[in-house]
Amino acid sequence: QVQVQESGGGSVQTGGALRLSCTVSILNWNDIAMGWFRQAPGQEREGLACINWNSRNTYYADAVKGRFTISRDNAKKELYLEMSDLKSEDTATYICAADFRTGNCLNPRGYGYFGQGTQVTVSS
Repeated sequence: QVQVQESGGGSVQTGGALRLSCTVSILNWNDIAMGWFRQAPGQEREGLACINWNSRNTYYADAVKGRFTISRDNAKKELYLEMSDLKSEDTATYICAADFRTGNCLNPRGYGYFGQGTQVTVSS
């Protein structure tokens, strides 16, 4: 059974930074593309960033472009999301997605596995 686990969430002031991490217990880690999503209460899951297996291709949603950076360490089998210049509207549960299969990598429908998420709260 594939398990996806996020960590690194917390509370931060406006303009601050956080680094999220994600581990996935999957055999073919080096073959899969991965992504980060977020979901605020009452809202749909929003795609933030995705990265292919060798980190050569990354994609970002306009809402986070220039502020968030997705990366991965295949040796450690970890995925990261570096977030800076955080705003109150970034407050949400941040969710790691693994094993992108088809379609737009910022669309959650394309992924096989999701974590439970880690809460990020940005306050002034």
